[in-house]
Amino acid sequence: MYTTMVVNCSNCHTPLQLPPGAGSIRCVICQAVTHIADHSRNVPPPSSSFTPISSNHAPPSPYNHAPPGPPPNQHGRKKAVIVGISYKYSRHELKGCINDAKCMRHLLMTKFQFPQDSILMLTEEETDPYRTPTKQNMRMALYWLVQACQPGDSLLFHYSGHGSRQRNYNGDEVDGYDETLCPLDFETQGMIVDDEINATIVRPLPHGVRLHAMVDACHSGTVLDLPFLCRMNRSGQYVWEDHRPRSGLWKGTNGGEVISFSGCDDDQTSADTSALSKITSTGAMTFCFIQAIERGHGTTYGSILNSMRTTIRNTGSGLGGSGVGGLRQEPQLTSCQPFDVYTRPFSL
Repeated sequence: MYTTMVVNCSNCHTPLQLPPGAGSIRCVICQAVTHIADHSRNVPPPSSSFTPISSNHAPPSPYNHAPPGPPPNQHGRKKAVIVGISYKYSRHELKGCINDAKCMRHLLMTKFQFPQDSILMLTEEETDPYRTPTKQNMRMALYWLVQACQPGDSLLFHYSGHGSRQRNYNGDEVDGYDETLCPLDFETQGMIVDDEINATIVRPLPHGVRLHAMVDACHSGTVLDLPFLCRMNRSGQYVWEDHRPRSGLWKGTNGGEVISFSGCDDDQTSADTSALSKITSTGAMTFCFIQAIERGHGTTYGSILNSMRTTIRNTGSGLGGSGVGGLRQEPQLTSCQPFDVYTRPFSL
């Protein structure tokens, strides 16, 4: 069990959950930073308001409607879903996303000992119609990723493609927007909303299982709806923000751990560019993550985040997002657990 501490914001008095070891926490509502020394009074953790997961609403097996034959084997308790979407021949076409998917698969196999048949690839280059990155296939893949997971399992979800956001009307987003992923057929079938992603691969995760997400997309900062975001300035100073919905709905796990790197903040765009590799197009976030690992900067989650941000910042004006004006991107780190992930050793 993790010991949590809930304090009132020093400015607006909103209850904020403080990660153990953290000296301060930023309130997302009023932006005030509350230091431990400022705590005038504590309030009990709102555990009674957390919404439990009902077994009656467990997602169905993704292979109920899949082609005959077994799903990919999971060996060594390592399992990954990698999605790369180029939207070829459309006005939304991206150049580097399938490259990202292939490079991430290579990294997992060579650096982290993921067996090839435990990695489920969804790209437009796949010949199996159930492996194209449509909305239904992506949903099936996410269900498959967490299905029958056991303590000790290491799971990974990587996505490179378009991301967007849409108005939130149930009040569980501080900025008023849900973040979304855009499947290949999003114009006809719709986008996958962060609430669904959280309900599918975050909330069901049992104790002893660890999930990493790498989301290289626009507006992806909180696309897993995790409760904590590491807000970092350009000097490398950081503070954890409490992003729990004010409704009290629990967006964390059923005991497992989820840590996510994303390409940019919720209001930013992510670049699809050749400015980093100098050879071919890639997603900036994916390239910088892989480079951080290969250059030995993967000691802790914080060192990876710093390396990614430094590389993108040093690339200069050649690295613009797809939005108007070339908005600069800042990779983000979010976590579901009330501990200081920033200083933890990185491990897949």
